[in-house]
Amino acid sequence: QVQLVESGGGLVQPGGSLRLSCAASGSILRTYVMGWYRQAPGKQRELVATISSLHNTIYADSVKGRFTISRDNAKNTVYLQMNSLKPEDTAVYYCNIGGATQGYWGQGTQVTVSS
Repeated sequence: QVQLVESGGGLVQPGGSLRLSCAASGSILRTYVMGWYRQAPGKQRELVATISSLHNTIYADSVKGRFTISRDNAKNTVYLQMNSLKPEDTAVYYCNIGGATQGYWGQGTQVTVSS
């Protein structure tokens, strides 16, 4: 059984920082792409960032320069460091391993940016 457990969400003021973690267990291949997606109320789920097993990264334009995705292959863990947070970053954040179509998903963690 594959399971992804997320942590690190919470309430933060604009301009603040949060670090999300997602640890995977089960039959996970180290070659899988890992990523973060988010969904705000009333909006479609959108890609935030992805990282390959060789650490190539892709970021949504809205988070470039503020968010950093990283991974620890030995620990099957993906991270999302979020700096300079804005109210529009408020959403449920989901980690993904193996792609959005056929991969595995975390349970989601709420990130709220508000003063």
